[in-house]
Amino acid sequence: MEVVRYALVVIAGYLLGSFPTGYIVARGLKGIDPRQHGSGRTGGTNILRSAGKQAAFLTVIGDFAKGLLPVLLARAVVGTDMAAVWAGLAAVLGHNRSIFLRFRGGAGSMTNVGVVTALAPHVGPFMAIAGIGTAVVSRTASIASIATAVVMLVATVASFLLALSPPAVVAYGVLSCALIIFELRPNIERLRNGTERRVENY
Repeated sequence: MEVVRYALVVIAGYLLGSFPTGYIVARGLKGIDPRQHGSGRTGGTNILRSAGKQAAFLTVIGDFAKGLLPVLLARAVVGTDMAAVWAGLAAVLGHNRSIFLRFRGGAGSMTNVGVVTALAPHVGPFMAIAGIGTAVVSRTASIASIATAVVMLVATVASFLLALSPPAVVAYGVLSCALIIFELRPNIERLRNGTERRVENY
């Protein structure tokens, strides 16, 4: 029975993460397919560029919720830290590789923030400082996403060492950081080449 409950929360996490928030918002507000614009992703940055601020705001809220809800569900249904971690990872994977968008999506950054908020809320402020600070200084979304993921990893390890979080949270930090960095490979290549787009005023 435990295995079945684990499987259910992981599947639910993936499906919730797969919900194509950015795609639906862009289609509904602007009548466009964000996959045909900019980076082709459905996360907040590309929605901002392709569909504007209102669409981007709604996308960010939706993507955050897609990470938050699976962890809360896993805690309610299974009640273990590891179940919450697997559900959160499934949500990030679902956002990045949505079953509803032919396994396309975003890079997982905001969904990851939602997961961490439910999993280890004391880590969230450090991620926010890193993400907002690097975004303001660099005006580059990919740098902000990388900084947020790396700080999350460091903060989850520190949290465990200070006995504030269980080992499962460290496992999440390592695996989620790896998922996000993997999805940002094209951006990292453009950063190396000096061709990465900056986020200007929209």
